[in-house]
Amino acid sequence: MCLGKVQDDPLNIVRFIINFVLFGLLSAVFAPPATQSLPDPETRARGIVSRMTLDEKISQLHGIRDETHYRYVPPVPRLGIPAFRITNGPAGAGPDGAGAQRPATALPAPIALAAGWDLQLARRYGEIAGSESRALGNDLLEAPTINIARIPQNGRTFEGYGEDPFLAGQLSVQVIQGIQSQGIIANVKHFAANNQETDRFVVNELIDERTLREIYLPAFEVSIHQGNSASVMCAYPKINGFFSCENDLLLTTILRNEWHFDGFITSDFGAVHSTVPSALAGLDLEMPTGKYFDADLKAAVQSGQVAQSVIDDKLIRRFKKMIQFGMFDPQPSPQPIPAKENGAEARRIAENGMVLLKNTAHTLPLDASRLKSIALIGPFAGKAVTGGGGSSHVVPLYTVDPLDGIRSRAGSSVNVSFADGSDAQSAAAIAKAADAAIVMVGELESEGHDHPITLSADQDRLVEAVAAANPRTIVVLKTGSAVLMPWEEKVPAILEAWYPGEEDGNAVAAVLFGDINPSGKLPLSFPRSLTDVAANTADQYPGVDKTARYSEGVFVGYRHFESHNISPLFPFGHGLSYSTFAYKNLHISQDVIQARVLAGPLGPSLPSITVSCDVANTGAIEGAEVAQLYVGIPGSSGVPQPPEQLKGFQKVRLKPGQTATVRISLDAHSFSYWDVGRHGWAIAPGSYSIILASSSRDTRLHGKIEIKSSR
Repeated sequence: MCLGKVQDDPLNIVRFIINFVLFGLLSAVFAPPATQSLPDPETRARGIVSRMTLDEKISQLHGIRDETHYRYVPPVPRLGIPAFRITNGPAGAGPDGAGAQRPATALPAPIALAAGWDLQLARRYGEIAGSESRALGNDLLEAPTINIARIPQNGRTFEGYGEDPFLAGQLSVQVIQGIQSQGIIANVKHFAANNQETDRFVVNELIDERTLREIYLPAFEVSIHQGNSASVMCAYPKINGFFSCENDLLLTTILRNEWHFDGFITSDFGAVHSTVPSALAGLDLEMPTGKYFDADLKAAVQSGQVAQSVIDDKLIRRFKKMIQFGMFDPQPSPQPIPAKENGAEARRIAENGMVLLKNTAHTLPLDASRLKSIALIGPFAGKAVTGGGGSSHVVPLYTVDPLDGIRSRAGSSVNVSFADGSDAQSAAAIAKAADAAIVMVGELESEGHDHPITLSADQDRLVEAVAAANPRTIVVLKTGSAVLMPWEEKVPAILEAWYPGEEDGNAVAAVLFGDINPSGKLPLSFPRSLTDVAANTADQYPGVDKTARYSEGVFVGYRHFESHNISPLFPFGHGLSYSTFAYKNLHISQDVIQARVLAGPLGPSLPSITVSCDVANTGAIEGAEVAQLYVGIPGSSGVPQPPEQLKGFQKVRLKPGQTATVRISLDAHSFSYWDVGRHGWAIAPGSYSIILASSSRDTRLHGKIEIKSSR
């Protein structure tokens, strides 16, 4: 009907209007789903759960394991609920729901990332791990691991970020945000205090309230508040008598009620020990199978021991997050992993995290134009060390072996000889004939067992033999934790390379030859002996009668060394450069502050304080320095405090002669301690030290802040 005819006939005008309205109504009703506004994720999740049978609900509360699946929750096609696939991932995309592990970029060990003290690279680390996990068809990445390195013997120290809760928390936030920016759910772990592999399934850790709150929980708290992690993994150990996955204090009182965590909780594999207590404490998903959350949970619901609403809430929490991440929507086709590009990023992260521990008489960097021969020696010099052992292991897309990396960088004019170090006498002979000797030693640490921090298989004797034969001996360590070095005084240069990932050979060579100026700083203290560490009795570690007492309290790592005036072999925060840096012009925005002394679990109120200083590169080449801000909180006999605690840091890259102003903000939490009498954070009145340093033992600038009570 043309408009002209409509205008000529009034009846046609009425018909036109009626048809127009009807067409609009029908279009709205039958519009394709893509054009309709969907309910918010929680409403949508509730709607799905309301249509599920009890058997369907139970099937979604645990994983299954068969010939083709592991880390896998099956779908419910009737309701459009997709399968849920999980991959391990603190060091990149590892074992996943497909059953057989597929190759991915083997990133440097997380401890190497921590040694970089670089938040931008932490974000990139998460992006790579997340994007590759998603490309392989997974939904949740079990990462990051943020347990504190209470003891250097822990077999999983390489999976975490060191001994300091502030450093671990700041890195965790960036890794989580990087992972989740790729449309995959992060799974921060292991909640909480999963600090040893010995007796990990049964050990009961006795941790006082203040120590738990100040050392072992803060990194998790910022991972929730700032990182917005969509999921949390509960751990193996008992904390004060209760297994983590049925620990109501941890999962409900702290995680959900205090921190307002709105995501879901998965179990570590085999960490569930009960049905009703675990269900009521807040566990949402049992992995890898349904030992407790299958038939036993169904029976508990039918008998009234567990309310149907408790089951529903568990599913709503997980489905809501899956919907937020687009997992209930059509999924894009898998894309190939950009091996070359991500490999280059892995190399950059490895280079950034290497720590130059010692460099006497400018032994490093090596100058290929002045060398005719190099002896490359040691059990870690032949093959790339892509990572530690256990569930975090990544099958690399490719590897660059150390021998290939050194030969490529040295060039054809330098003869590089090789010995695996199995025969110390033969290795010494090769070293004696060379202009320089590089000895690569280390330990392959793994989940499942702890380790002595001494080098195994006569590696100490190998280092001493080579050093005696060639005064220009460089030791490259490939470890996942601190290591004892009885030969430290006999060698002029030591480089801690950690587990460098798939680009091992290229990354190590770049630092040794000065293409990269090392800028890593230790994220944990290296002791001179095991008797020097905080947990140095059997009662503390590994425990007596399956009970480990955390009697050292908050004095973990450098807090212990500083408080007892024990000189470590290499202190927390230590790391040399091929350049030098000067600090000057300390400025504190306020030196007298009024604050409420006592407060609740969320902490006191305090105006933001800015601490700044100038850092100058006084050397001849471009380099990077990590300015570390420590705060000394006034203590008392009732609440003893370590001399200093890390509360801020900033990494600056400077050309020769260049100066940059470092600005670090402090908030109320920077000055707080946990008051056990009131079960909350508090600020004590008194004088607080403000320390700008290049390491925990290398103070550059010192100031004071006076905090007065406003009561």
